[in-house]
Amino acid sequence: LRTALRPLSRVPWRPRLGFAPMSTETVAPGTTHIGWIGTGVMGVSMCGHLINAGYKATVYNRTASKCDALVEKGARLASSPREVAAAADIVFTIVGYPSDVREVIMGEQGVLNGLRPGGVVVDMTTSEPSLAVEIAKAAEAKGAHALDAPVSGGDVGAREARLSIMCGGERAAFDRVRPLLDLMGTNVRHLGPAGSGQHTKMTNQILIATNMIGVVEGLLYAQRAGLDLTETIAAVGAGAAGSWSINNLGPRIVARNFEPGFFVDHFVKDMGIALDEARRMKLSLPGLALAHQLYVALQAQGEGRRGTQALALALERLNGSKTAE
Repeated sequence: LRTALRPLSRVPWRPRLGFAPMSTETVAPGTTHIGWIGTGVMGVSMCGHLINAGYKATVYNRTASKCDALVEKGARLASSPREVAAAADIVFTIVGYPSDVREVIMGEQGVLNGLRPGGVVVDMTTSEPSLAVEIAKAAEAKGAHALDAPVSGGDVGAREARLSIMCGGERAAFDRVRPLLDLMGTNVRHLGPAGSGQHTKMTNQILIATNMIGVVEGLLYAQRAGLDLTETIAAVGAGAAGSWSINNLGPRIVARNFEPGFFVDHFVKDMGIALDEARRMKLSLPGLALAHQLYVALQAQGEGRRGTQALALALERLNGSKTAE
């Protein structure tokens, strides 16, 4: 028998309505138990806001000592992501790389092997859109729900609960966890089906990547011209050239503070994902490619664990000068 071949659909994957029941329990301190996996520069502050709001938390990090601050606030330390999920209604993850996301959510000791039906896993790592779709399908198969919800705002935004949070996934799941997201960010948005949050974060990273080149080159120019860099940042940062990067990272560059709000290594990973997605979409992004190469050079110079503002070091070495007063 001959079977007619149908063209592949280009419609984004969406869960089958009604397959995974959504809990009707109101999210509130005292009734909702949260799980948190990943307590690095960003995660420790983000989870801290939820605990401060009265939520009970179970936490996990590969380096257990990084959970100490949260345990002091009352969190319970778990020995695996699976143990976290078994104790929680809603689990948040924010780890380093897509491979880490896959392991902590879909591994043998991962979240989906512990999460109860109707539960929600919210991945806040910047990761691959295709992996977000895969996780959503795997969660649905277990009667649970998944959101991809990467963030922007750096360590300052995390500490001050002023993050921008970009969410993809089922609207009902988003609406359920929204009260928790509002405790971590001031700009919380649902962008569409699974993977949409990650695509939005790629857009964010593309904007930042090329902007950072401008920030560093502008400061190098101002330094060579003999300007006061602090006054220059105050002047241009309030005008059309103003950006989060010049106003927040510019002063760090001037102060020679290259401690990470966001690691160079992780930024290179993000740009690589964006370039891969652009290539898949047959999209040429030469500015992003240039920024990626400059940051790879910074890695090669041994600066991968610095903050993204350390791009100044790579361009200073090209020019034989420093962006410092």
